[in-house]
Amino acid sequence: MAEEKTGMGMEQNVAGLLCYVLGWITGLIFFLVEKENKFVRFHAMQSIIVFGGLTVISIVLSVIPILGWIVSTLLWLLAVILWILLMIKAYQNVWYKLPWVGDLAEKYSQQ
Repeated sequence: MAEEKTGMGMEQNVAGLLCYVLGWITGLIFFLVEKENKFVRFHAMQSIIVFGGLTVISIVLSVIPILGWIVSTLLWLLAVILWILLMIKAYQNVWYKLPWVGDLAEKYSQQ
């Protein structure tokens, strides 16, 4: 895939990577700012759904003593691995769709 520029003047792979840097926060920023580039909008929406969902789950688990804390720690480890994977794939210009979430991200990013 040829390197395309975004509406912000960045290379799309760099913007795609930046969608994940601060989780759902940067995903939301890029989703609101980028109106044209479908690649960036997809990665921004996937970031919002994945890391927003993980944030909510983590908050719920944090109020459950012991078992919730253990599961929350394991979830955090999974989130870090997923975060790195998604940033690498976006930088490689890959439309990497996670199961279930990727389909939702694709659906809502194209509107």
